[in-house]
Amino acid sequence: MKTDSPFLELADDAPRVRVWFDGQPLDLPAGANLAAALLAAGVQVFRHTPVSGAPRAPFCMMGACFECLVETGGRVQQACMLEVEEGMKIARPHEAEANDAAL
Repeated sequence: MKTDSPFLELADDAPRVRVWFDGQPLDLPAGANLAAALLAAGVQVFRHTPVSGAPRAPFCMMGACFECLVETGGRVQQACMLEVEEGMKIARPHEAEANDAAL
């Protein structure tokens, strides 16, 4: 998959699997780094900060910064430390609580 950044390019010939990000289907390369695959698919915001609601996305891509947190499998995890697997259901963590707090 060609992108504006060579750091986001993924193998075009990799088999694709269907995952769901915030209820929207995405076909991502099986076994790819989840953070890189989501970025290459056009996902720009992975989460919002709990205090200010500022958008966050991967920064370090090596598990040190925690900016790429996503919820999958009932757990909040770093997307840069996960591989794409068939049927993953991925969500922005704590979005429901943030929306409730704004009410």
